[in-house]
Amino acid sequence: MAGRIPRQFIDDLLARADIVELIDGRVPLKKAGKNYQACCPFHNEKSPSFTVSQDKQFYHCFGCGEHGNAISFLMEFDRLDFVDAIEELASHCGVEVVREENNASPAEQRHQQQIYQQKQDDYELMNQISRFYQQQLKTSADKETAINYLKGRGLSGEVVKRFSIGYISDAWDGMMKVFSSHGKANQQLVDLGMAIQGDKNRPYDRFRGRIMFPIRDKRGRVIGFGGRVLGDEKPKYLNSPETRVYHKGQELYGLYEAKQANKNLERLVVVEGYMDVVALAQHGVDYAVASLGTATTSEQLQTMFRTVKEVICCYDGDRAGRDAAWRAMENALPLIRDGFSLKFVFVPDGEDPDSLIRKKGQQTFEEILDEAMPLSKFLFEHLMNQIDMNSLEGRAALVESFQPYLAKLPDSVLKDAIINEIANNFGTGSEQFLAKIKKNTHTEIKLKKPKSNTKITPVRLAIALLVEHPHIVKELGDASVLEPLNVPGVNLLTQLLKLCQQNPEIKTAQLLECFRDTAEGKQLAKLMCWQHHVEADAAADVFLDSIEKLLNDFVEKRTEFLLQKARMKQITQQERQELQAILNA
Repeated sequence: MAGRIPRQFIDDLLARADIVELIDGRVPLKKAGKNYQACCPFHNEKSPSFTVSQDKQFYHCFGCGEHGNAISFLMEFDRLDFVDAIEELASHCGVEVVREENNASPAEQRHQQQIYQQKQDDYELMNQISRFYQQQLKTSADKETAINYLKGRGLSGEVVKRFSIGYISDAWDGMMKVFSSHGKANQQLVDLGMAIQGDKNRPYDRFRGRIMFPIRDKRGRVIGFGGRVLGDEKPKYLNSPETRVYHKGQELYGLYEAKQANKNLERLVVVEGYMDVVALAQHGVDYAVASLGTATTSEQLQTMFRTVKEVICCYDGDRAGRDAAWRAMENALPLIRDGFSLKFVFVPDGEDPDSLIRKKGQQTFEEILDEAMPLSKFLFEHLMNQIDMNSLEGRAALVESFQPYLAKLPDSVLKDAIINEIANNFGTGSEQFLAKIKKNTHTEIKLKKPKSNTKITPVRLAIALLVEHPHIVKELGDASVLEPLNVPGVNLLTQLLKLCQQNPEIKTAQLLECFRDTAEGKQLAKLMCWQHHVEADAAADVFLDSIEKLLNDFVEKRTEFLLQKARMKQITQQERQELQAILNA
């Protein structure tokens, strides 16, 4: 039974992982003193405020306030849930995730098990179906038709294998015969979009008589399919519907394969079809992806810009292709920052990337990519084509039409260059005009900046220092001496002290993980971002001073309380003895 992931395993995983290595593989870091820096991947900025500490195994952005450990980074950057992030980190470290029986009620355990098992069953079934389609390409009665089609498209057996391409015959139940059974199994096939519910509750294959392209997620799991007919039937391409494991607006066909083929991807080419991706890979351009039948979404663009700095949209030169490019550009504008670029290539009428690379070859095709149209030029050309540039009114309208797009674009060198280009060529060119357009297109970025006015109290300072330097607990004796203190935050401080004393080698990242998704965890995160200006070599002394001040304050207040009771003749014998002990200390 799949239960909770043990806390000890999570601690060991965080101890094994190097957050600098993990983040550097996604966001290039530069050494800056003891720490590492980069421009924050979670908001647009010109100068780096994203800091990664190797000692603490913790990251923090002083601009937007994002922070956390290796697990938090994977959850935010790769958009994974907690369990998937742990599995991804475990895979990165080369270890298997272990699980234990949990302490939930039997009903809760059954519910947790059902959710977990359903997810595993879905991925396993989709993988089995993918293997079935691949096998059918070798054994189906009409396999020669499919094989000849693929050969006619110029595909080798090697590239077909690399993309796990398969085939399904035109029978109504070719797949269902193998994978269906009554009840739950049939419903699972319908839920995953592999079958359609027919008359008399008899499901039949969604995909029939098609070349099958498995769609993989970031971790390589099959989550959906695209199927292409062998002839001219409609629809030419049929895609999996939205399911509990497949959300087409968030995935990219070919991205997993591109990452497998290129350890250090530098750019991605976005094309419209599965066959375009595979054909480009066949001819050496193994960094193409397709947007799965949708306009390239903001989520897909975010995924690409988190992988590479250069994205080239390669679309047909017809109206539909240019409209798709325009939608992609609009979705990309808020994501463009210095060092990142979106470019466009439009293939000639009657061609597509597949046919173009077969005719021209890899070298010429990549030369075309190298000359791709920058976003700024595409924006200018598109808007100028809609306006009469021979009149003053038209030129004024052009300037006005730029403003909503410039407003979406974060402050950057590119944005300044576009504004200057507009002012110099289509406006008055005056300083007054330039100031006006800059004011109207200024991007207001609301950042979650941490408060800098955190009040210094002994408890806050002790907690902040302990979280940053867990080893300083060795300087303290019994943590239970703080338990009688009725001071805000002491309970949390006591919990931290006990955790650190029980685990002498515990690190900051592990300590914070113990409080994930709790109110205390939020408090700790704020204190981690607090600039208290205590140097590392003075941390132990300041920590002990804070503890001593807490105890002294408590004794002082307790003494005043007991003296007040004594003056009012309300003191008990036990309290009198306590007062005497304090005064004689």
